[in-house]
Amino acid sequence: NEHSNIFFIDQPIGVGFSYADHGETVSTTEEAAKDVAAFVAIFFEHFSKFKGRGFHLAGESYGGRYLPVFGSAIYDQNTKLVDASLAPINLKSLMIGNGCTDWLSMLRGHYEVQCTSVTLAPVQDIGTCVDMKRRLSRCEKWYKDTCIDRKDSISCSTASAFCAESIMAPYMATGLNPYDLTKKCGGHALCYEIIGDIDTYLNQSSVREIIGADPAVKNFASYSGTVGQAFARTLDIEFPTQYYVAALLERGVRVLVYVGANDFVCNWRGNEEMSLALEWTGQAAFRSQPLRQWHVDGHVAGVTRSAGKFTFATIDDAGHLAPYDKPIESLELLRRWLNEEEF
Repeated sequence: NEHSNIFFIDQPIGVGFSYADHGETVSTTEEAAKDVAAFVAIFFEHFSKFKGRGFHLAGESYGGRYLPVFGSAIYDQNTKLVDASLAPINLKSLMIGNGCTDWLSMLRGHYEVQCTSVTLAPVQDIGTCVDMKRRLSRCEKWYKDTCIDRKDSISCSTASAFCAESIMAPYMATGLNPYDLTKKCGGHALCYEIIGDIDTYLNQSSVREIIGADPAVKNFASYSGTVGQAFARTLDIEFPTQYYVAALLERGVRVLVYVGANDFVCNWRGNEEMSLALEWTGQAAFRSQPLRQWHVDGHVAGVTRSAGKFTFATIDDAGHLAPYDKPIESLELLRRWLNEEEF
C-alpha cells in the first residue's frame, strides 16, 4: 500500500476463487465486462471511503483484451450510476502489461522476434524464416479478411489455425520458453514455476480462511482449461480490442502499454505496432515521437514513447511477467505512472 490501495479480481467466472451460485458462465470478454463493471460499482458503494479516488485498471497477458473492454464498460456505466444518484467511478487509467490486444499486429511481431534482431539474435535458421516470411503475408490477408473485416467463424478459425501453424509452431518446436526468448520452459505448464507455488500457497486452508474464500470453490486455479476453451470457441481473442483503447483515450482515460522485451507470446514489437497504428486524435503526435531510453537508478531500463495520455514502454531483460523478472524497474514505472511523471 505504499503507492496505492490494491484489490485483485479473480475472473472470468471459474478461475481463481471465482464462482457462480447458479452455474452461470461467460464465454466472451464483453460478457465478463458486465460482471466486472457491476462489481466495481458495488465495491465503491460498499467501501465508501474510497469513493472518488482515482481508479486504475491493471493486468497482463490476456489482460490486453480484458482491460480495454472492462474500462469501457466501467466508463459507460457511470451514466447509469449518476442517474441512480450513485457516485461515478473515477477511472483514471489502464496499465496493460505484456498484453495481447491486437492479435494481427502480434502475429507480425512473432515473426520479427524470432527471425530478426529486433530483440536478440534470430532463433530460427534462415530456411525456416524464409518459409515463415512467405506464409506471413497470406496469414495477415486471410486473418484480416475473415476475423476483422467480417466475422466469419469457420473461416476465421481456419485462418487462425494456418497462422498458428505458420508462425507460432516453428517457435514452439525450438523448445524455447514462449514467455521468455532467453530461457527454456520450466517445470510448470505456464513455464513460471512461481505460479505453481502461488497456487499451492492460496490453497492452504489457513490462507483460504484469512481471505474468506468460499467453500464452494474447492481449489484455487490460476488457469481454467474449461474457461479457456469456452473463450476460444467464441474467437474472443480475435476481436480488434485496440478500438476500445482508442475510445478510452478520446474520453481522457490514460493508457500505459508496457512490455518485457524478452517476451515472445505478447511481444514488444507487436505491441509497439499496435500502438503506432492506433487511430485516435493523438496518433500523429504519438507517431512523431522516437523511441527513447528511460532510466532507473542511472541505468537503462528500456525504451519508451509517449504523447498526450498514451505511453508505450519496454522493460529490458524481462519476459512475459515483467514485474516478477524486473521488480525494481517495474515498481518505478508504476510509481511514475501513478504520479503522472515523465518516464
